[in-house]
Amino acid sequence: MKALYRRYRPKTLDEVIGQEQITTVLKNSIANGKLSHAYIFIGPRGTGKTSVARILAHEINGFKYELEDDYLDIIEIDAASNTGVDNIRDLRERAIIAPTKGKYKVYIIDEVHMLSKSAFNALLKTLEEPPEHVIFIMATTDAYKVPITITSRSQVFTFKLADPSTMFTHLKNICAKEKIDIDDEALKIVVKRGGGSFRDTLSLLDQVSTLSDQKITGELLTKALGLPQQAITEEILQSYKANDLTKIRQLLTELSDSGIKPETTAGELIDSIISNPEQCFLPLLDKLTEVNRAAFPAAKLLIALCQNEQLAIPRQPVPKPIVQTAAAPTTQPIQDEPKVIEPVKPQPKPTPIVPNDANAEEIWQAIVQNIAQKSPLLTSDIVSSKYTLSNNTLKIYTGNYVKAKNIDKRRKFITEVIPQNIVIEITGDTLANDPEVASIAAIMGGGEEIQINE
Repeated sequence: MKALYRRYRPKTLDEVIGQEQITTVLKNSIANGKLSHAYIFIGPRGTGKTSVARILAHEINGFKYELEDDYLDIIEIDAASNTGVDNIRDLRERAIIAPTKGKYKVYIIDEVHMLSKSAFNALLKTLEEPPEHVIFIMATTDAYKVPITITSRSQVFTFKLADPSTMFTHLKNICAKEKIDIDDEALKIVVKRGGGSFRDTLSLLDQVSTLSDQKITGELLTKALGLPQQAITEEILQSYKANDLTKIRQLLTELSDSGIKPETTAGELIDSIISNPEQCFLPLLDKLTEVNRAAFPAAKLLIALCQNEQLAIPRQPVPKPIVQTAAAPTTQPIQDEPKVIEPVKPQPKPTPIVPNDANAEEIWQAIVQNIAQKSPLLTSDIVSSKYTLSNNTLKIYTGNYVKAKNIDKRRKFITEVIPQNIVIEITGDTLANDPEVASIAAIMGGGEEIQINE
């Protein structure tokens, strides 16, 4: 029995779903007899590039399209396994031969970006002076790897991922035809996990259709795919917002005990934030993307959720500028003594602070306030950092080397408000004995603190 994605592969341009901006143009080209000698279909995998290429090859020749047919005038080439110049030279020699049954000899080159440089050059010669009876249809997922000399001699069509509503309606119709008993909540999960790819989504539907003889529910599908329930995902975000570290640990433990990987949890949290973005979640979004690359994903996820920078250190308010205005004239100005308006005097520079441990906090707040005024985008990086001031050396611990580079590029905003005799050191290391790190260690059950180098 064929897989669902093969059984429901379109056989005409009218059956293609979600790519109307392409199929409409192609149908008009066929109807008006205005065909190009070369087409390039670009877009993510599973969006119908190869299917539309095959349909187009059949319709321009008047052939009836069947999935298992084999016409000599339609030649499919996998560029991933035919990358060399000799393969393209052989193609050029065969292209000269006239078609047997159809009006055109059509070459479908899949994954065309895999061709070597010499193979592209050989193909270019054919595209520059193509035989009248030859049409090339090329498909690729990496358009930027195709030389501009090739794309400029072709009609380029961009395929897009299906939007959720289109995919949901498509799956709903298939489930009715296939008698798959599945509720809307489960179907929405399939659509989401399919990511807009028709092939991937139908393959997943094929897989979940065998889960149960009874109705397939969202809860059943969530457990089968090892996904955290939406309610738990939302509860984690609300706990992060409230800075409830105990609740976060409890929820992560529940997910771990259920066999749900931290990478999966991070992915669901990212999807939820993107679907309903809030300002307080944006710093978390950046940290969650690092969970997949971490050596210890569970620890990385816990640290990300337990360091709510916006709640831990409030941002310094940006002071309003002082505007000096001339005094209003009196009702009866004195005629013999004209009013003299004093010139606006420049604001004095802040008094230098003599560095010592006692006023370290005063120096740090001056730095934060100055950066907040002059580089708002850098504020979150500086307020999440730690510092020490000892022996006229101010050492800033960012805990992240990307942040360290960002702050170092704006070093002048720090030097403007501190004494000249202070030496500045900026590092991506984490400050040893950091109370926040210690609190996280306590949540995890104690243990020694470790340095985190990213």
